[in-house]
Amino acid sequence: MTMINIDFLTLRAFLIENIDFIIGSRIQKIQQPTRRDFILSLRNNNESRKFYINICPQIYHIAFMSKENEERRGIIIPQKPPMFCMLLRKYLEGARISDALTVENERILELHFESYDELSQKRLLCLAVELMGKHSNVILYDKESCIIIGCAHNVGPEKSRYRELQGGLKYVYPPGVGVNVGVNAGKVVNVGENSFPFPAEAGSESGQVCDNRLSNELKKQFAGLSQKKINHYLITETFTPAIKDNRYTLFEELIEGSIRQNSVNEMIDNYYSEIQQKINLKTAKNQLLEVAATRLKKTNNSINKISLLLKKRDNTDKYKLFGELITANLYQKCDYLKEIEVYDYINNKNIIIELDETKTLKENAQRYFKLYTKSKATKEKSEEMIRSLGIEKEYLENVLYSIECAKNIKELSDIKHELGMEVSKMTGQTKPVVEKVKIGGFDVYIGKNNKQNDFIVSKLAKDDDYWFHARLCAGSHVLLKTNGQNPTEDILFECCKLARKFSSASQPSKVGIIYTKAKNLRKPPASPLGYVTYKNEKEVLI
Repeated sequence: MTMINIDFLTLRAFLIENIDFIIGSRIQKIQQPTRRDFILSLRNNNESRKFYINICPQIYHIAFMSKENEERRGIIIPQKPPMFCMLLRKYLEGARISDALTVENERILELHFESYDELSQKRLLCLAVELMGKHSNVILYDKESCIIIGCAHNVGPEKSRYRELQGGLKYVYPPGVGVNVGVNAGKVVNVGENSFPFPAEAGSESGQVCDNRLSNELKKQFAGLSQKKINHYLITETFTPAIKDNRYTLFEELIEGSIRQNSVNEMIDNYYSEIQQKINLKTAKNQLLEVAATRLKKTNNSINKISLLLKKRDNTDKYKLFGELITANLYQKCDYLKEIEVYDYINNKNIIIELDETKTLKENAQRYFKLYTKSKATKEKSEEMIRSLGIEKEYLENVLYSIECAKNIKELSDIKHELGMEVSKMTGQTKPVVEKVKIGGFDVYIGKNNKQNDFIVSKLAKDDDYWFHARLCAGSHVLLKTNGQNPTEDILFECCKLARKFSSASQPSKVGIIYTKAKNLRKPPASPLGYVTYKNEKEVLI
């Protein structure tokens, strides 16, 4: 996924914009959803904000997170907080931020805290947020001694030759990093006009700042501009943040057709939350697809295995025929023989039937009838298992289709509950949100997963409503609400097209769409979500 990584200019702009709120604020709560992201609940001037820190190598960033974007990120707070979260709570909850700054030319944000130890002695601490790709980290250290108290993840000598990070060691900046210049008495200090404040990669061997310090993305943005104009962008404190597709900029005029954002924070929050949503959606889809595909493969293997065994071992008809032929030849009184030759009236030929020489002919006939009864019962049980597995197969194929079509985490969460991968924390039943469209004045509902399909059939459908589905393939249940009116053929045809569109057979081809009134649907007992049988259906080729 092509995207822009946060740079020193953006970090500096964020701090300039939010410095008045940050300094003087107190930490009310600290949460750590995963090992790579943190939420600090800050309060200042009768206002509360959630400061979000993400140190994932692909989408590292910071922002004050809106409620909407918190949902888009799919944040779930674990019941048991990680050890580093407990450490941060011990030292920082209730502490006041006394200062905030950025490190010159680097993507490092430092938050300085005033806190008190067990003896009520003032202690100065620093939380360093390093946004440096795979080297991103969150580090808490004592400001006076520079001794590290804890890190989000430790860096030992086996991981880096240049800089170790773990509790008890002295905190040092990455090689080649200058001094703190971000804030002085509450104001952001500008860098010189002739300097180029762009981030050098942490852990570079030389530690030297090369001449070509502009990132490729910023080179593109500043292409064709004069040195004077570039210097203006580097030192300005006035920003016009904007987003366009997979790019963002602090200066709207640099990207033609971009959408202006209300603030730098809004730009960062909106941009990265959308990317996080896409990444989370893709990850969740892959996880669910793997589980559903594995179950489908297992189901198919079971169907094939039972069908093969049934084909090989099905002697039901043979045993019945042998029993009948022996009974018809009892008059021969061939008792206690190894075999008997009889005329097969079905195949019109003589055949030899093996007998148990310790039994009479009548007892041999009874033996074959018993084998017939046993074989028949086994066959019926096997066929029932195949039918049951066929329903499971159809259900799982529909699950796979639903996963592919899911547009958000909520839809995937429903499927997780459905597959038993996640236990719902909701005590009551939640009503599924089913997509509704209008066709010729009629309401038409489209189920996007088995939970929605089941809700459509069980709760929404009335006897005179019409139900649509693609034949012999996975797809959505489409319901046309008639409300006592008679829909025209054109409206029914449009609903058929919807059923085709929302099915696994949506690619160009002729597809049979079946439809019938809802009163002709039946949900068999103990059947999976969304499974129904039907009768009196009509079929349309789309």
